[in-house]
Amino acid sequence: MVAGLPKKPMRYFSTRGQTPLHTFSEAVEAGLAPDGGLFLPESLPSIAGKLAEWSTLSYPQLAAEFFTLFAPEIPKDEWHQLTAEAYRRFESPEVAPLKKITDKTYILELFHGPTLAFKDFALQLLGLLYKRQVKLSGKKLCVLGATSGDTGSAAIHGCMGQDGIQIFILYPNGRVSPLQERQMACTGADNVFAIPVPGTFDDAQRVVKDCFGDTAFAGEVNLSAVNSINIARILAQCVYYIWAVLRLPEKDRATCEFVVPTGNFGNVLAGWLAQRMGLPCGTFRVATNQNDILYRFFTTGEYRQGDVHPSHAPSMDIQAASNFERFLYFVLGEDSARIREVMAQIKSGSPVKIDLPATTFRASRMDDDTIVKATAQMWKDWHYVLDPHTACAFTDMAQDRVSIVLSTASPAKFPDVVQQATGSEPTHPTLEALKAKDMQRWPMDATTDAVKAFIRAKKH
Repeated sequence: MVAGLPKKPMRYFSTRGQTPLHTFSEAVEAGLAPDGGLFLPESLPSIAGKLAEWSTLSYPQLAAEFFTLFAPEIPKDEWHQLTAEAYRRFESPEVAPLKKITDKTYILELFHGPTLAFKDFALQLLGLLYKRQVKLSGKKLCVLGATSGDTGSAAIHGCMGQDGIQIFILYPNGRVSPLQERQMACTGADNVFAIPVPGTFDDAQRVVKDCFGDTAFAGEVNLSAVNSINIARILAQCVYYIWAVLRLPEKDRATCEFVVPTGNFGNVLAGWLAQRMGLPCGTFRVATNQNDILYRFFTTGEYRQGDVHPSHAPSMDIQAASNFERFLYFVLGEDSARIREVMAQIKSGSPVKIDLPATTFRASRMDDDTIVKATAQMWKDWHYVLDPHTACAFTDMAQDRVSIVLSTASPAKFPDVVQQATGSEPTHPTLEALKAKDMQRWPMDATTDAVKAFIRAKKH
């Protein structure tokens, strides 16, 4: 590189190979690629040589330095301003405290943000990136997403009240926790639309993807995706894996196992990508509930969708993992034509058999009865209260290495299950305040036509 010249922006391509390259800002604004694929960076930078320097940084500083590698077109000082603002409202001064439970078990608490769930790490930042984009372009944004619980509230709280942004969140009616729904429907913000639809999360997500698939409509309303299909979501989640490893004793870093409750595969994918960039860690365990499609895939190599059954861990009640396509892109030899074939097969509902190469993944599952028992046991042994998603991690624990369990939500969001397990109802002031507020919802059918008509009617 010639001294004095600006850095060349990293470009982002679609997993399906039929979309022109995008800059970071363009990929963030688009969310889903026009060809239906998911954006990935052209190359993954090496971070191995940066870890010693990064070990002294605060969480916002670490996030800024990391994002500078992926979007050098945004000045470094502006990244530091963005991340400082994004994590300003987190309750813990550490932002993501790593709690030692035993010599072999740590819990990475990711629920200290404004909506008490790990989605805040990405969505507080994504809301600011949207705000920046609107200011620079002068174009208003319609942000559209589907949620199985926590994404919706975190996205709404990242975007509510912001000029030039309207946010529409679909969720399965009656299949999110009452407090999760109140976080979406009790904001009082006139740019927020909480939309319950019949069916499951997968039905809501299908409608969202179909809306983006209509490129004329997406362009007409300037649609942007807030789900973990947005590359900014995944990159923001990489940061807390780096943060956690840098807080472990050095002797434990290279072999540690991350245990990640996941339904959409985005949370664990972020850790795996960080490992591919040079983060020293060992393995990843995908912890699922009784809707165990990812457990079955990593056990048998077959991706076979089944029925979704409501569970104590509703954010993982999913059979169509949105981020799985990014993982498959690497597993299938970075072959976009093959990705198009496999994703069409998955969309048709047909099972797909993949010859899995040796990976650093394993998986576990937990049914509702065992979630209650695991929560009760953790309280009895360590006086530590788990939410039902994090409880799914506490099975099949590795005996020969340190485990870092990602705690994905505050137990106060799921009081009924936690009270059943521990005998006490967990509470949090922000959630208690919601109980007296009126809900504003816009129920409709889970059809693309209904949602497109609603967005057109509400668009500024």
